[in-house]
Amino acid sequence: MPSYKIVFLDIDGTILQPDHTIQDSTKSAIQQLQDQDIEVFLATGRPLHEIKELGKELNITSFIAYNGAYAIYERQEVFKETMPPEQIYQFLDIANQNEHQLVLYTHEQNVFTTFDNDVVQQFIETFHLKLNAIYEPSIDDKVLGITIITDQDQAGAHYQDHFKDIHLTVVNVAGLTDCLDVIRDHVNKGVAVKAVLERLGLPPESSIAFGDGMNDKEMLMTVGEGFAMGNGHPDLFKHAKHQTTDVKHDGIFNGLKSLGLVK
Repeated sequence: MPSYKIVFLDIDGTILQPDHTIQDSTKSAIQQLQDQDIEVFLATGRPLHEIKELGKELNITSFIAYNGAYAIYERQEVFKETMPPEQIYQFLDIANQNEHQLVLYTHEQNVFTTFDNDVVQQFIETFHLKLNAIYEPSIDDKVLGITIITDQDQAGAHYQDHFKDIHLTVVNVAGLTDCLDVIRDHVNKGVAVKAVLERLGLPPESSIAFGDGMNDKEMLMTVGEGFAMGNGHPDLFKHAKHQTTDVKHDGIFNGLKSLGLVK
């Protein structure tokens, strides 16, 4: 049996259920991994400043955030890459032309183009975002990630032709499925996972990951054992080595049990 050394866990729809609670089986699985000295990372599209409390609850101090633009291992920076300011200007311009809103994530804040919008308010409430601010140009060289906030179907068509090295993935959360995460081809969860494995001197076959959204695709393809949650985006399953049960039915626990890591 392979010697597993590290596990990467997405948050929304993977650890967190729709009501933002965590199943006891998930907490038990994480504790059992830690008792075996297996490293556990949270790997999320969320900003780092919004997940520290969750990390504290689960006794996790290593993170991949902003869909792979930033990674830390036990509070030590492993990887960081901000977006070029010229890309920020383009996104702002296209969003303004099409009546979309943006949230631009910096290391310190979630920066919104407006608060006066129902979908923006729903987005903030859904993810319980606390450190929020209104956009100012002074942050243009500090942006680690972007989400397009809209209720317009096929909104991504307005952006895709303008960026050769960027793709958009649906926010896989009920009520927000027209919102889109901006994923850079060379900066994503998979790239961050590779950087972490290289820093720790671990081969891919020693790693495991769980995710539910298309922003998890590269991560699941990078690790030795990639698990798509049963509630995952339909297009994700073909990119995962395994499929487990959904987030409300012990998905993480059952996946790890199939590898003999929990009981």
